[in-house]
Amino acid sequence: MSDELATDFDTFWDELDLEVEASGELSPAAFFSIFARLAADNGDCADLSYTPVTREGRGGFQIDGMALDLERNELHVAVCDFRQSRELETVNAREIESHFMRASRFIEIASQHDFISALEEESPAFQAAYPIFESLQKVRRIRILLLTNARLAIRSQPEAIGEILGIPVVRNILDLRRYGEIMRSRGAPEPIEINFETLNNGPLACLPAHGSSGTYEAYLVVLPGELLAKIYGLWGARLLEQNVRSFLQAKTKVNRGIIETIQNYPGMFFAYNNGITATASGICTVPLKGGGLGISSIRNLQIVNGGQTTASILYAKDNSKTADLSEVFVQMKLSVVTPELIEEVVPDISRFANTQNKVSEADFFSNHPFHVEMEKLSRRLPAPPKPGSFVGTKWFYERARGQYRYGQASGQLSDRRKFEVEFPRDQVISKTEVAKYVLTFDQLPHIVSRGETKFFLDFAERIGTEWAANQENFNDAYFKSLIAKAIIFRHLDKQIGRSDWYKDDRGYKAQTVTYSIAWLIHHLEKELSRGLDLMRIWNEQGLPTELDELLMHIAPRIAIELRNAPPTVKNVAEYCKQKICWDAICTLNLSIPFYESVSIPQEDVRKGLRDAREIKRTDKDIEFDILLTKIPAAVGQIVDFARSRRLLSPKSNAALTKLARGKLNLAIPERNAMKNLVQRMQEAGFDFRKLV
Repeated sequence: MSDELATDFDTFWDELDLEVEASGELSPAAFFSIFARLAADNGDCADLSYTPVTREGRGGFQIDGMALDLERNELHVAVCDFRQSRELETVNAREIESHFMRASRFIEIASQHDFISALEEESPAFQAAYPIFESLQKVRRIRILLLTNARLAIRSQPEAIGEILGIPVVRNILDLRRYGEIMRSRGAPEPIEINFETLNNGPLACLPAHGSSGTYEAYLVVLPGELLAKIYGLWGARLLEQNVRSFLQAKTKVNRGIIETIQNYPGMFFAYNNGITATASGICTVPLKGGGLGISSIRNLQIVNGGQTTASILYAKDNSKTADLSEVFVQMKLSVVTPELIEEVVPDISRFANTQNKVSEADFFSNHPFHVEMEKLSRRLPAPPKPGSFVGTKWFYERARGQYRYGQASGQLSDRRKFEVEFPRDQVISKTEVAKYVLTFDQLPHIVSRGETKFFLDFAERIGTEWAANQENFNDAYFKSLIAKAIIFRHLDKQIGRSDWYKDDRGYKAQTVTYSIAWLIHHLEKELSRGLDLMRIWNEQGLPTELDELLMHIAPRIAIELRNAPPTVKNVAEYCKQKICWDAICTLNLSIPFYESVSIPQEDVRKGLRDAREIKRTDKDIEFDILLTKIPAAVGQIVDFARSRRLLSPKSNAALTKLARGKLNLAIPERNAMKNLVQRMQEAGFDFRKLV
């Protein structure tokens, strides 16, 4: 076993132990949570619900997670192979086939009315099987994903493996080796390797369109529709550039016009369609027999524009008996960028390629300045020492996957220990967690219950709008209250996981947590005109006993109410995603005790927000004055960047001319123009923090 693999295995167990401690769940559930989140973030699957069902013996089956993506007409099923051994094991071909066979058998059985009718509606088997039974006629592709903390002997690619009930099946594996590679990618997409010699029975003809600069090459390619459908059928959302993946998954619905063109005028598709824009980190080219150049393989292919075209071609192939893709061809502009520049250049290509679709800044939320600001605040603001401790720590805002791990591993041993003391592992908070906490406290538990991909997109839209309206809302007080929300959410999640009433009937914990907190916030606001004292929780870095008792008084009753859904509801998890569920829960009278010490009047909450905005406004003016002193030495660099992205206005150009001459005392219109330029350049990716 390589040192890298051994390190990844140790990292996995550290993460699992932390997940078990934080959630109160058993190891198999914690394992599923870690790997399912990673798989969804990587684009291997939709957000999976944990639905562990197994039957041993002859005709046995197993399923551990499932999701229906009816926008794509896809069923995602996960089956787990969790190894308890602290020694890394290898999963062999026979075991792999067995796992996929057991998952396939469950899908087949779940389609049978007799199986469904024999189950209790509250049983885990019914909750896993009924969505499949109800929706299978709409499904056009089944994706089965094996999750395992063992390692494959050889690297695996997505593979088409025939059909289940006449529906094409693609199988995929997320093993320990891929777990490590994805974690080390620090938020970048996991490279997709496509061999056209195998997939296309020969290289793909291309035309060089740009002289090589050493870091960038461009090619024009004509893709056969059959090949594009095959590629997207195998890799799915992993093909979509990560910064807009959630946008594309949620919004690239099938285009009727594209389908009609394929059905009625397939030979004209190339003329009528704008084609796709793609990037790659490397290609292998070979001379073609008849002359010209061909691409034999491609590394790290990402579609940055044209998700709707791609999805519609696959839809036509799967759904229309009259669609003939043999005459369909798609133009592709392929930009090949060196690996070290992928993270910097590809988001810009994606941003500019999508401008005609009016994609908002929120759609590129991984690079949104909100994240930069939260990251900056987390590195600056020390948290008060916890009770019994004399050392203050900080919360680590992880703007991109792997940031914490990278910071933890870099430097000398003494530097790493200092880093871990300053930023404890249990005080790492990711952007998707932030979305979950904020939406919960905004009383939107039904949106949180829809899964990370959907609730994060909703959060991005909301924050993008709020940021554009008033950036000063995102200040020290906002960050402190955000951490207080995280402390409350994590505490309740852990307490429920350890409670006897939950252990007796495991299930719907995630929904119970978000609905319980949302109910309390709603009750305090509507009935008492009060809000939780979040600053007290920040200052104490924990929950007062009264608040802990209050939440644990509410949670089991919310759990019962969620299960007592209307008789017409067959699937509790789906019911929790609907606003009608929240409408029913928020009006409950739970007769809770009133603890004045954990809440404050709403007017005090509003006053605190106003004061924080004023402080932020003053701090921003000071920061801007400091920045102005650094700009004169970098005017040329700033002008080049701004001109290349057409960000310069006459007033900002005049201001830069003055600054270049050392004149820092700008007129108010020029100062405002410079503030606007700095903001727009930051949103476009320019890092003013690097100016010396």
